[in-house]
Amino acid sequence: MYIYDSTKKVKLQFIPLEEAKASLYVCGPTVYDDAHLGHAKSALVFDLLTRVLRANGYEVTYARNITDIDDKIIAKAIIEKKTIHEITDFYTDSFHNEMAKLGVKRPDIEPKATENLEAMYDLIQKLLDKGHAYETKEGDVYFDTASDKHYLTLSSRVQEDEDRQERVTSSQLKKHQADFALWKSVKDDTITYQSPFGAGRPGWHLECSAMIEKHLAKPNAKFAVDIHGGGADLLFPHHENEAAQTRCATNHSLAAYWMHNGFVNIDGRKMSKSLNNSFFLKDALKEYDGEVLRYYLLSTHYRSNFNFNEEDLQTAKKRLDKIYRLKKRLFSLATYEERTEFQDALLKALSDDLNISLALALIDAMLSKTNEILDSAGKHKQLKKETMANLGFIESILGFGVKNPYDYFQFGVDEKTKAELERLIILRKQAKKDKNFDLSDKLRDEILSYDVQIMDTPQGTFWEKV
Repeated sequence: MYIYDSTKKVKLQFIPLEEAKASLYVCGPTVYDDAHLGHAKSALVFDLLTRVLRANGYEVTYARNITDIDDKIIAKAIIEKKTIHEITDFYTDSFHNEMAKLGVKRPDIEPKATENLEAMYDLIQKLLDKGHAYETKEGDVYFDTASDKHYLTLSSRVQEDEDRQERVTSSQLKKHQADFALWKSVKDDTITYQSPFGAGRPGWHLECSAMIEKHLAKPNAKFAVDIHGGGADLLFPHHENEAAQTRCATNHSLAAYWMHNGFVNIDGRKMSKSLNNSFFLKDALKEYDGEVLRYYLLSTHYRSNFNFNEEDLQTAKKRLDKIYRLKKRLFSLATYEERTEFQDALLKALSDDLNISLALALIDAMLSKTNEILDSAGKHKQLKKETMANLGFIESILGFGVKNPYDYFQFGVDEKTKAELERLIILRKQAKKDKNFDLSDKLRDEILSYDVQIMDTPQGTFWEKV
């Protein structure tokens, strides 16, 4: 398996720290608002990565954090007159529900910042003890970037003042402009946490390093984790600062491989709340099946910037429809687990730095060839078995085609209408059984008036939205 390391800027063979095992840590959401398409893209990329790793035989430990300490969370709680936990629990549950609709599997470990404060205190103390951090008279604790001779080697850039990203206000008492907060003293009446350094809140960059050390790092290992991932916007300063903290506080580096997914643009403009184009995932899910969004958001290579627009989304839906058309064609058949040449080719493509373009091209070719053969005369028993095995493999590794094909084509029809259609279908079935064909035809026309089409099959009568 090969992975493009975004810090070394080269594709490398994946060699795990432990044989047949892989550890992965991805920066998760800050839970103060609804998930947007950028969250969805990142979650889908690393969901795909874990699936590919497991398909290659690796035992994967996947961790993704929840940031539930943040000034934006506190501000929202004050505005809405709610507790911090009411805000964070609501948006955490919402995030999980929306990711599930995309077919994103929950990580093996999902630590929250509020549950890992002791690990953060421990990391800060180690940095203080080793001379890589200092306290100000205001009670803040800062990482001393000048003490780390390797600082900025991860992102390979020169520090510019306007590049700094912090989630707490900077102090004028910092030694260097590039120094970043490990602990920020808070002396007002907002939410604070009692630490060995006084009342306050942890810096943003601190939590991931502390969580990785607590949940994933192994004693005497050269690296804390095999792979660290996140959006491209996190490479600097977030991941740069994480890496600095870890190597200065411990005897190892943070990650052997770094992977970053590209930005999401909306109609050619970078997604940003300041531009009022932060397309919330919940809005997209009202209009499209989650699996359609999954297919679409994964259809561009993960390192490329993704341009979200309705026309391309419709095209992606038509491509996914083809998988479901074939699945519906073979609906009555049992699933199989045969290994086929197609599966080997698909896994090989995805094992080459998640080459999704080649993977989708292989799927399109398989669908066309299979349908062409099935259209010809013959029973094609072996082909059908192989096709069912191929569809099952696509489901497991890409998360496409996991639904009942008839349910898939009913997306967008409300439950009341579904119940009425099922009632009419039952009445029509009885009318046909009674040989009351006039009533049967009348009921068929009434069913079709709902802008659906019906299919009478040996397994029963099914309908789908036109």
